[in-house]
Amino acid sequence: MPEAGLKELLEAGVHFGHQTRRWNPNMRRYIFGELDGIHIIDLVQTEALLENARRFAGELASGGGTVLFVGTKKQARGPVEEWADRCKMPYVNQRWLGGLLTNFNTMSARIARLHELTGWREEGKLELLPTKERMGMLAELAKLEFNLGGVRDMDRLPDAVFVTDLKTEEIAVREAARLRIPIIGLVDTNCDPKPIDYVIPGNDDAIRSCQLVIGTIGGAVEEGAGAWRVQEEKRIAVEMERRKKEEEERKKREEEEKERVAAEEAAKKAAAEAEIAKQAQQAQQQAQQGVPAQQAAPAQGQGSGASAAGPVAAGNPPPPAVAKASSGAVPPTAPPAGGASKAPAPAKAAEPDAKAAALAAEKPADPAAAEKAPAAPAPEKASAEPVAAEKAPEQPAAEQKAAEPASEEKAPAEAASAEKDEAAKEGGES
Repeated sequence: MPEAGLKELLEAGVHFGHQTRRWNPNMRRYIFGELDGIHIIDLVQTEALLENARRFAGELASGGGTVLFVGTKKQARGPVEEWADRCKMPYVNQRWLGGLLTNFNTMSARIARLHELTGWREEGKLELLPTKERMGMLAELAKLEFNLGGVRDMDRLPDAVFVTDLKTEEIAVREAARLRIPIIGLVDTNCDPKPIDYVIPGNDDAIRSCQLVIGTIGGAVEEGAGAWRVQEEKRIAVEMERRKKEEEERKKREEEEKERVAAEEAAKKAAAEAEIAKQAQQAQQQAQQGVPAQQAAPAQGQGSGASAAGPVAAGNPPPPAVAKASSGAVPPTAPPAGGASKAPAPAKAAEPDAKAAALAAEKPADPAAAEKAPAAPAPEKASAEPVAAEKAPEQPAAEQKAAEPASEEKAPAEAASAEKDEAAKEGGES
């Protein structure tokens, strides 16, 4: 940081005050004496107080603080703008707008308007407007730049205010004091140093004096702000690197999670497919096991029919009802067309057998007839049964059962009629 010694202060004329008749009694402790009606400021105190203010400004800037430079006097306008630009700090060197600090919300809106109009001018939008509107906006932009051009980048209240003349910047001092913002001031012998936190006794009317004091404070702020910016850049770089790593890790975790979810879905899908294949295989096996059972059922039915027809073929004539049941005919799955009209046919075919049996039972006395009766019908029945089995249409079991009672009822009636005929013949013979 640049330091100003007694020699520099003396060469810059910082020790010259105002006339003795225009002094402020509160500055008595900073006055060394008088010469030719002019007060002489004690440079030893000035040197110490300047160093104290310089140290405070440097520490404030190194911590990221903001220092507002204020100097609207003709002697201070140039140095204030120069050092503020070098330090990248806000400044006011033309006119202090009332409420710049105490009514900062409204000033922020005007600063935003300044940025808007500046952007339109840079983009060329103002050139597209009608002449009257363009001229009005250009005039508004010029006025805003004149009053707020130095504070266009001040997005919040400053942390300290540096003032070069307390008489000229009285409004700024009052606003800063009301908001309890620290004030660094170059105080001449005609000013009141009470509201100033860091007093720098010195000449505020000489250009060289203002340049020296402003340069000293500005150099400290520049050095502190530069160190803070370097640290901030490093911090930002570290933060960006950390965020980049976190982003990479997050993407990696997301990819791993996606892969895990995809693997789980693939496993579930494979398990479902395996389960479906297993069920299909079980169904196929059950189908294959069920076909032989269905095929064996008709074979068993045919075997029972053959066994039932065996006694008939052996020559033991069963009763008519049994003969019909043992004919071996397999009922069809559906009744044939006109089955109701063809149902009595088997009953009629069985009538001669019933008559022969009745005659044999009634004539036991005739040996020849008894010998002929059993012998004659056997071959006929044996030979007739296969023919009847071949010719008899397949009928449902229900139709056969319905036909059996009818044949059983006709057999007694025919037997009774045969007895009557036999009785009539014996009567005739006698």
